[in-house]
Amino acid sequence: MQSSDLIIMAILLGCMATYIPVFMCLFFTSVLGFVFFTDLPVLLLAQSIFRSMDNFALVVVLFFILCGNIMTAGSIVEKLIKVANVLVSWLPGGLGMAGVLACGLFGAISGSTVATVVALGGFMIPALLENGYPKKYTMGLMTTSPNLGVIIPPSIGMILYSMISNVSLEGLFLTGFVPGVLIMFGVCLYSYLYFRKKKEITRMPVPTFRETIAVLKEGFWSLMLPVIIFGGIFSGAFTANEAAVVACVYAFFVELVIHKSIKFSQVKQITVSSAVTSATLLIIVAGATCFGRLLTLESIPGRITETVLSAISSPVIFLLAMNIMLLIVGMFMDIISATMILGPVFLPMLDAFNVNWMHFGLIMTVNLAIGYCTPPMGVSLYITGAIANKDLIYVSKAVLPFLAIQMAVLLLMTYFPSIVLWLPKMMGFV
Repeated sequence: MQSSDLIIMAILLGCMATYIPVFMCLFFTSVLGFVFFTDLPVLLLAQSIFRSMDNFALVVVLFFILCGNIMTAGSIVEKLIKVANVLVSWLPGGLGMAGVLACGLFGAISGSTVATVVALGGFMIPALLENGYPKKYTMGLMTTSPNLGVIIPPSIGMILYSMISNVSLEGLFLTGFVPGVLIMFGVCLYSYLYFRKKKEITRMPVPTFRETIAVLKEGFWSLMLPVIIFGGIFSGAFTANEAAVVACVYAFFVELVIHKSIKFSQVKQITVSSAVTSATLLIIVAGATCFGRLLTLESIPGRITETVLSAISSPVIFLLAMNIMLLIVGMFMDIISATMILGPVFLPMLDAFNVNWMHFGLIMTVNLAIGYCTPPMGVSLYITGAIANKDLIYVSKAVLPFLAIQMAVLLLMTYFPSIVLWLPKMMGFV
């Protein structure tokens, strides 16, 4: 690596250490890099910004954000929780199991960890505490389970990775189902073993057949939302981009006409809120695109690849190093910025170690999802801490058993790629 590479990285890390917003760090570093290390006009960066925004793949992200906000404002979330409760809440630790299942159901629609934490944390944390569940268990569960929002498709992280790598988005979506199910199973098993002998925990009565049917009937329209999304995508009825729009139209129709849980007067507020969230995301994408343009022009990814290849020869060691690096990056950077910045750097190395690009996209997504629950920048830690009035240290300790489950799944899928790639292969995407 050259001295200019180290200077560019030092400027970026220095800016981030001063709590400058990520997008400003990326813009500032890109401008300085263009001025001092290239002969190209800075105007080229402005062109890069407009080109990064003129990408049809970003439509998916924007509409899934809107869909998540519609669900949060309406009653779809509440009905999904009721369905999860009737299925498992009568088991030992059943209410905790219902929490992780609800996160999986909500994540299968929203594509966002933060949206899942906000939507379900306010419901489930008070409910768990009122029924006698330990505060540490409750905090750990409802801080880490929302990671399913970006692991189970649709996932905003996967959408952006597909955009920069050109791998099939539908195939990448399919890789997320197996690790998502394994994480839910692992948490449910842990909850069962933890509470099976604790008689002081309130256990819900076993629902009758009639009660179960009544809850499923009430939640039918909510449960149909992920069915429509995935059924439409994988049947070929519509693309992933079109699925996001269909999901929004369906969610609006259900909440306005069937559930009648939101009013027409709220539609503007929900749409504006989604637009603000989308703008925040897009400006990060623009900054990351500018920085990526600088890296490409300076041939930095190529030099990093040469350095890595000269130091590492084993695919096993390479994947271990990538996991460790991504876990560390996730502690300081959100999944959107990390995917857009590091994706172009790591992708040139994959073929040398015979790593499938689609498989690596899932590895990257899961690693960065775990970053939402690791200090000092883990957003989920702060949100659940604010809900339960607990500090960062308390919540960070509470998440450890649940993060151990997610890391075990991460190692399993890292070194046994066939576990997560069989679905895309069966559907013809690999």
